[in-house]
Amino acid sequence: MIAAAQVRAARALLGWSQTKLAQMAGVPLPTVERLEIGAPDPIADKATDKLRAALEAGGVVFIPKDGGGGIGVRLHEALEGEYIGWNDLNASNDE
Repeated sequence: MIAAAQVRAARALLGWSQTKLAQMAGVPLPTVERLEIGAPDPIADKATDKLRAALEAGGVVFIPKDGGGGIGVRLHEALEGEYIGWNDLNASNDE
């Protein structure tokens, strides 16, 4: 199971909009919106699995809760070379 905060953080790391995540996962946009706000109605496991798979394919690693800390996300090490550092962010490399 992935948490709403993990999905939001994963999208931020990848620079994906909710629309792009929905497209990459093959799920309707409202599914992404409901998951990210923690809607009380359950999201189908199949849809959650698709969202997780899309984010993992983008390079996200989900960090489960352990005894020493909470849940989280990070980028897979293989993508480090593609990462644009804070000092290099500018209008010329916006999508």
